[in-house]
Amino acid sequence: MRVLITGSAGFIGYHLAERLLAQGAVVAGVDDMNPYYDVALKQARHARLARYPGFSAHIQDVADRSALAALFATFRPELVIHLAAQAGVRHALIAPQDYLHSNVEGSFSVLEACRLHPPRHLLMASTSSVYGASTRIPFTEDDPADTPLNIYAASKRAMELIAHSHAHLWRLPVTAFRFFTVYGPWGRPDMALFTFTRRILAGEPIALHGHGEMERDFTYIDDLVEAVLRLAERPPQGAGAAAPFRIVNIGGGRPVRLADFLAEVERGLGRQAQRQLVPALPGELRITWADPSRLRALTGYVPQTPISVGVPAFLRWYREFYGV
Repeated sequence: MRVLITGSAGFIGYHLAERLLAQGAVVAGVDDMNPYYDVALKQARHARLARYPGFSAHIQDVADRSALAALFATFRPELVIHLAAQAGVRHALIAPQDYLHSNVEGSFSVLEACRLHPPRHLLMASTSSVYGASTRIPFTEDDPADTPLNIYAASKRAMELIAHSHAHLWRLPVTAFRFFTVYGPWGRPDMALFTFTRRILAGEPIALHGHGEMERDFTYIDDLVEAVLRLAERPPQGAGAAAPFRIVNIGGGRPVRLADFLAEVERGLGRQAQRQLVPALPGELRITWADPSRLRALTGYVPQTPISVGVPAFLRWYREFYGV
């Protein structure tokens, strides 16, 4: 199978690409090596993918419509997994324009390329942040998502809506999956697990936002990859006037307090953190909690790896990769 993955040098893109390559797929990876975080880490991920003869790297911006359309025309992907995005709630407070470029313009570019060269299924990464000010928990895909609390969430919700219009107009099968706090080996340096680990080992204090009481539905990377690939095999059909479009939560439905997550890191490292309890930042959700019923109904699968397994796996990778 020929698969095109945008954001292939990213955390999730790398894991999905490696799993597909190991299964014998031919993968074209698109990434612009954005310097939002350490480019060397992204290059190391691509270097591992390059060990597979079926992998080709294309260093380009997905928002460059002509370049992406040209790649689609030559590669002719059967499956497209669009992960390239500007992530991070906190970065959105200082550089909101980055989110409009990558998440809105970039996603539109992918949709247009799929319109011109239709794959059998397009899967697009959204986020649990789109639930915003919703007070209903756990979050279900049919809940209103019209009250985003930050530009990151707003840009992802815009992507979902634009994707629905393409699915309707061009009968393009689209699945938008809403991730819930993905973590694991080869993770992003701007996320909590990476930050906690680095600061504990360096003897630096850790600011626990929301006084450590915020809760996140942590999803281990291997579970997420399994869920995405199972969804990939089941493109939405649409019936009558309904668009072949769906939204699916990918989370286990087991929120964990941030303070308890940090305690797991402390146990794994055998060291205590210097905790500083601070208020939540503007735009941060107090809790994310997935209702995985739709994912279970579609795939028979729900993420289930506990943090007692996932966190130690990350710590082993971290110590090996950084030699600490």
